[in-house]
Amino acid sequence: MAEVKLLNLDHVAIAVHDLDAAVEAHRRRYGVEPLYREVVESQGVEEAMIPVGGSFIQLLQPLADDTPVGKFLARHGEGLHHVAYAVADIEAALEHLRSVGAKLVDETPRIGGRGARIAFVHPADMAGTLVELVELES
Repeated sequence: MAEVKLLNLDHVAIAVHDLDAAVEAHRRRYGVEPLYREVVESQGVEEAMIPVGGSFIQLLQPLADDTPVGKFLARHGEGLHHVAYAVADIEAALEHLRSVGAKLVDETPRIGGRGARIAFVHPADMAGTLVELVELES
């Protein structure tokens, strides 16, 4: 049976209404700068990735109100959106999660920010927390 091998906490994602304001607030308060900033059309977001040690804080602004992050903001307001784990092999991780009955949002990986292969695990599967699996290009 395949298994999940967690390598690192890849990022903690925070949903925001105004990405520029959130980046500036992090800059002023913590003296940090985004390492990456990009629009990920397939997910309906613009994101900024701020390095913190070996991980990132990901600030997410929706491109429209009807996107997943836009709907999240309408329901919950700004705040923690998901936690992302870096995995060695996303296919093996998904196979393992299916085999143990995990509720998946994504049955197969898709491309996310930084060109990474990603997949989401439903919040109902882990204490109400949306989990993202991230496999970076080698």
